Amino acid sequence: INLTIHEGEKLAVVGLNGAGKTTLIKLICGLYTPSSGKIFVGGHEIDEYNREAYYSMISALFQTSYILPISIAENIAVCEKEGIDQAKLDAVIRLSGLTEKIQALPEKTDTPINKSIHANGIELSGGEAQKLLFARALYKDAPLLVLDEPTSALDPEMVGEVLSVMRDLANEGLTMLVVTHEMAFARDVSNHVVFMRDGVIWEEGSPQQIFVDPQREETRDFLSRFMER
Repeated sequence: INLTIHEGEKLAVVGLNGAGKTTLIKLICGLYTPSSGKIFVGGHEIDEYNREAYYSMISALFQTSYILPISIAENIAVCEKEGIDQAKLDAVIRLSGLTEKIQALPEKTDTPINKSIHANGIELSGGEAQKLLFARALYKDAPLLVLDEPTSALDPEMVGEVLSVMRDLANEGLTMLVVTHEMAFARDVSNHVVFMRDGVIWEEGSPQQIFVDPQREETRDFLSRFMER
C-alpha cells in the first residue's frame, strides 16, 4: 500500500468485507505494527513518537465502543466532573447534534446513563449513542479523526441523522479518515476515496473519479453492490 493523507483531507476508505479496511486504519493508528514498510506522520516515522504522544494526535471511533454508566458530561470528556472544560463540552455537543436531546433533560449533561443502575438515568437510542461517541471523539480535540463504519448498527433514519453530523464535521477543517459503506458520505462529503480489494489499494482518486469514471472493471462491479446497500 502506498497512501498519502494530507492535512484537512476527508478520506473515505471503501471496499467489500475482508478487503483490509479496518486493518489499514489500525496500522495508521499505531495499534498494529507493520511487518514491512514504514508509516510516517509529519515527516517522522511513527516509531519516533512516544506512544502516548502519538495516540494523543488521534481520535478514533471503532465499531465496538462503549457508553459508561456515568453522566453524559463524564462520558464525553472521559474525566471526572471537576476536570471538564464546559465551553469545549458545549461546543462538541452542538457539533454532534445532541443539544436538543440534552436540553430536554431536567439534569442536562449531569444526567446519568443506564436506567438499571441509576434511578434518574436514561437510555440512549442507537443514533443518540453514536452522536455521544462523536462528541467524545471531538472533545479529545485531536488533529486526526478516525471513524470505522460509524453507521453500521443504525437504522436508515438514524443513518441520515449521523450522516448530517458527519457533513457538519467535514466543514470544521478536521482531517478525517472514514471506513464506510455509506455512499452518501463517500460520494458527497469526502474529497479523497480509496477503494480496497484483497488487502491492496485497487483504485484511488476523487469521488468523481471513483464513482463516476472508474478505470477498472473490478471497481465497477464493487460499485454496483455498494449502491444496492
